[in-house]
Amino acid sequence: MLDDLSFVQYVGEVASAFDSLGGSPVVGATWCFLLQWSIVSYGINAYICVVILTPVVKKTMHTDNYCVIMGGGVGSRFWPYSREAKPKQFLDIFATGRTLLQMTYDRFSKVIPKENFVVVTNAIYRDLVLEQLPELTPGQILLEPMRRNTAPCIGWATYHIYAKNPNANVLVTPADHLILQEDAFDEAICRSLDYVKAHPKLVTLGVRPSRPETGYGYIQFTDIEDEHFVKVKTFTEKPNIEMAKVFYESGEFLWNSGMFAWNVQTILDAFHQYLPSLTSILDEVKGAYATDEEQSRVSQVFSECPNISIDYAVLEKADNVMVLPVDFGWADLGTWGSLYELKREEPRANVSLHTKALFYEAEGNIVSLDGDPEKQLVVVQGINDCIVAQSKGVLLICKRDKEQRIKEFMGEASVQFDKKFD
Repeated sequence: MLDDLSFVQYVGEVASAFDSLGGSPVVGATWCFLLQWSIVSYGINAYICVVILTPVVKKTMHTDNYCVIMGGGVGSRFWPYSREAKPKQFLDIFATGRTLLQMTYDRFSKVIPKENFVVVTNAIYRDLVLEQLPELTPGQILLEPMRRNTAPCIGWATYHIYAKNPNANVLVTPADHLILQEDAFDEAICRSLDYVKAHPKLVTLGVRPSRPETGYGYIQFTDIEDEHFVKVKTFTEKPNIEMAKVFYESGEFLWNSGMFAWNVQTILDAFHQYLPSLTSILDEVKGAYATDEEQSRVSQVFSECPNISIDYAVLEKADNVMVLPVDFGWADLGTWGSLYELKREEPRANVSLHTKALFYEAEGNIVSLDGDPEKQLVVVQGINDCIVAQSKGVLLICKRDKEQRIKEFMGEASVQFDKKFD
């Protein structure tokens, strides 16, 4: 049984947690007293009740918090494993029983009610999303008739959510990231939701770099700080290795994670100010958002939306962009190189996925094969720093420092072989 002092402290902690996550501290405190009454009345062990029930109750309270998962990309830099018919976000890359999309949902479902998720994807992936996320309803999946980059994707989701809840605080995330330190991640997104609820800011999560990296964009920050958030100075596209070293050594740059947080009204205002060519189109559908007519109405005009990223369209122009520097074991699993960096145990080590492998006079390689890892073997001799990947009739052998050309290779194969290996 909790003594009086411990119980009072617990009431305060739970009330604060409810408030920080967008719920009501009064409801949280009331729940605590009801719990204590149950304990007194029925003799249930207080500690067990607290541990088991608190997370359940918390998850039902923050109804203003939403999550948009962007899951419509092809993942061409991860070819041949990632294909048009089943891109990497729908694959179980680590043989854990959960795909990248499912792992993303699991990660955010700790703080977002299941009914407040929105998945934006290509129309051809509708059935895959419903199969992998049975917790969601068809109305929570926005189906793009064609790809138009992240600004139209986020713009549509913004109008959809605003129609449902004009007070919403929104997290936006790609579907193909890996987070190793879940507790630190949970703290970062809760802090971000709390901040954008109180401030009309556009927040991006910037990862403290661990090495010079040419596969990520960068964010340069200023010395203007507000509640752990720092004002953004510039966004920079993926640099060459020389510039990446300058960014890393300066200590003034963070990796651009592609994860964002904002209040729905704040981002809607930014779209109207900086990308009217998009809002003028999406405004045509007003009255249909969050209704049965939304999908067909948006599909009719979506081809007119500009093909532009949220970074170019809004974030590089806005003066209210803040970054939260984070370090929670993040990896963007967009390339073979990022997967190699994640899996290697030491510098120059070889990495094998889904297969047994033997390496002779070889280092710095990543090898991946389709099929049963217990029934196949790869033997590598005399090559260094290569990607060796086989999937669905395609064998790719490519230097790791040339992996940015994989998209080019896939495009040429598509043309020459009539999309047989897309």
